[in-house]
Amino acid sequence: MKIAIVAGTRPNFMKVAPILAELHKAPDTFTSFFVCTGQHYDYQLSAVFFEALDLPAPDAYLDVVRDNESQQMADIIAKFDRVLATEKPDLVLVVGDVTSTSACALAASKRFIPVAHVEAGLRSGDRRLPEELTRIVTDALSDALFTFSADADANLLAENIPAARIHCVGNVMIDTLLRSLPQIEATPILDELQLTPQGFVLATVHRQSNVDDRATLAGLLDAFDSVQRRLPIVFPVHPRTRNRIAEFGLQECLEAMPDVHCIEPLGYFEIVRLQQTARWVMTDSAGLSEETTTLGVPCLTMRENTERPITISHGSNQLVGTDPQAIIAAADAILARDHRTDYPTPPLWDGKSAERIVAILRQGVTRR
Repeated sequence: MKIAIVAGTRPNFMKVAPILAELHKAPDTFTSFFVCTGQHYDYQLSAVFFEALDLPAPDAYLDVVRDNESQQMADIIAKFDRVLATEKPDLVLVVGDVTSTSACALAASKRFIPVAHVEAGLRSGDRRLPEELTRIVTDALSDALFTFSADADANLLAENIPAARIHCVGNVMIDTLLRSLPQIEATPILDELQLTPQGFVLATVHRQSNVDDRATLAGLLDAFDSVQRRLPIVFPVHPRTRNRIAEFGLQECLEAMPDVHCIEPLGYFEIVRLQQTARWVMTDSAGLSEETTTLGVPCLTMRENTERPITISHGSNQLVGTDPQAIIAAADAILARDHRTDYPTPPLWDGKSAERIVAILRQGVTRR
């Protein structure tokens, strides 16, 4: 079986890495063809992850346009269609909820090639978010839907997806985290940044709804200002966020915070090590809310909704929205505790999700 596996952005790499590794264990059964669209390509945000995760070089790199979302989707479809015409895979496997996910699923469907979606069934209920539209479209097109939680299964059943096509396999991104723990714990990032465990807060913000609106971004920086008076903040600044801070004239505001330490984006081992040792994490990243759930680290998600409620019901995540006072109050509550709470591990988040996926792929996936 020839499987084309698609990755578009940095979070996708943590999801495809264990699947590719598992497929490579069965060369008599599977041939994998790794496609990187280059949707958000930046060396620090992407190529370093290839090295850290021991990912092979892509068999096809599409180098799609990046300055317009609609043009990007059209470019991905056109370029991926040429790959499909040449390679003729038996299955296309897509992951996550980025533009590349739905675009490649659509291109495959138009050629009547079965589609498998890893991380299917997640719903925030907010169709204003581009990721939500991607999830809905991709799941509607998919022939095998791999989920990581029971709520995702329920979402798909409510959308009339046949139960036989839904497979709860756990969280494949956690496969990567658990496999990488020795390298994560060996990274010298704490010494390099002169940090002590639980003596700092890790903050990230990159989501379009948070950084493309000046008032929202300014409010988040106000919250940072209050928190850094209590504990230093380490703030890896995403390129999109850095550009908006400059565009909105917020740089002086940020520079006036002596204990907000802005750094460049980090590699995978480094960012997870900072999560693991932070007093808490403040973020709008869905991936960080999953990783902190596994690591048992308090996480404040600065969004109004989440498509990953299991990180709240089973994990350390708290949805605090973007109001500065709500963020500050949640931070104060964490500071008031003198110990970390033990959280249950979500079912099947055990490092074996890729094994389950490949076992199902062995049985074959057919078009609906």
